[in-house]
Amino acid sequence: MQTHYERIGGEEDVRRLVDRFYDLMDSRQEAAGIRDLHAKSLKGSREKLFLFLSGWLGGPQLYVEKFGHPRLRQRHVPFAIGESERDQWMACMLQAMQDIGVEEGLRRELTAAFRKTADFMRNKEG
Repeated sequence: MQTHYERIGGEEDVRRLVDRFYDLMDSRQEAAGIRDLHAKSLKGSREKLFLFLSGWLGGPQLYVEKFGHPRLRQRHVPFAIGESERDQWMACMLQAMQDIGVEEGLRRELTAAFRKTADFMRNKEG
């Protein structure tokens, strides 16, 4: 059985997904709320999300090798994340998956997993 990492297309397509996600976040007015939570340069964010998603999708554990356990919720505590921020993040990820051509069945599976993870990141009301 193939991993999500293999099904999405491996390293190259995970990188394409991350780049498209951040391009959308950087350019969509409706994503301004989450964009404002990031540094002016998205280079570091792009690299960390690529490293994380590689392992999260079932590929090489690049993030863990470099930074240790992701501790996602702990690492996001400094940022106020509510429903609006979660939804902005999800909208960019959903569009990025569609834009790079993630197959529909895989896109549904990943959407459910991303939604669960994004909701777990919330640390403020509303």
